[in-house]
Amino acid sequence: MQHEITTAQPLLDENGNLRQAGYCKKLLPVYRRRDIKAGAIHIKEWDYYLINNGRFAVALTIDDNGYMGLDSISLLQLEEGWEVTKSPMRILPLGKTGLPESSAAGDVSISGKGYHLSFRHEGADRVLDFHMEDFQNGTPIDGRIRLTDEPEESMVICTPFDKPRHFYYNQKINCLRASGTVTAGGRTYTFDPADSFAVLDWGRGVWTYHNTWYWGSASGQVDGVPFGWNIGYGFGDTSAASENMLFYGGKAHKLSRVTFHIPRKDGGDDFLSPWTFTSDDGRFEMNFVPVLDRAACTDFKLLKSDQHQVFGRFTGIAVLDDGQVIRVEDFPGFAEKVENKW
Repeated sequence: MQHEITTAQPLLDENGNLRQAGYCKKLLPVYRRRDIKAGAIHIKEWDYYLINNGRFAVALTIDDNGYMGLDSISLLQLEEGWEVTKSPMRILPLGKTGLPESSAAGDVSISGKGYHLSFRHEGADRVLDFHMEDFQNGTPIDGRIRLTDEPEESMVICTPFDKPRHFYYNQKINCLRASGTVTAGGRTYTFDPADSFAVLDWGRGVWTYHNTWYWGSASGQVDGVPFGWNIGYGFGDTSAASENMLFYGGKAHKLSRVTFHIPRKDGGDDFLSPWTFTSDDGRFEMNFVPVLDRAACTDFKLLKSDQHQVFGRFTGIAVLDDGQVIRVEDFPGFAEKVENKW
């Protein structure tokens, strides 16, 4: 049994702990940075957008981890099997980045030497602007992407850690339609809202030092109906709820537990061989064929981030709350494994 939060209330109590652990389908708990009972150096806040049409993709991040900030732009050419990522770092932003306390309102922009990113609301739309001078082979990247048709429901989860005043508050908004253009390396990439979709990963919290997480996401449409999912696990106390959820026609359908089966080779993960995904309730059964591993490892001993975000295509079934079976074939998405010491 998974606990659903159904009323709006402050996210944290007077001691800085979650009032309720569990999930909801809208951003009901109210996040207020001033309610956190931890130093600014320990607070982690980020907005991450991924826009994907199965042929190419763009990922954008504005991140404030207290002791460091990370501003990232990725261009992924999935058909050709290459990617470029540039991630300038900022030292000790300590919350000065100004990430909003709600995903539904508030804008954020950041700039540094030779680059800028901005995420802003225009009515019901979201507009993402970005530029970086030295991005691909000495040439710049420029882009403006508009996201529309935000679904009524999304994945929202409040996850405690086994340590007082530590928590993760997260919303994933799937199936945002995307339009716009990106120019890089002398080429123009056009996102058509007929087949281009985005996900927002909106995260706020105070984490423990060493964690490994698994996350998978896909957004598209089946027979003209927007469809996608969020799956994941690996950190915190998820006994109250998992973050696994399907999205169909703007409505969320809660799943139980999903397991990532990453193949192994020579004693390590073989990220580019086919994966499988299974669920304890039989409602999410997928095969996954990778096409690109966006791998990055930064290791400063005390601080470490080892990331494998693997893009590819899913084939299998997902079952909605009413028993309707959704079948997908070669459905674009990604799955990742990330280890952090932070």
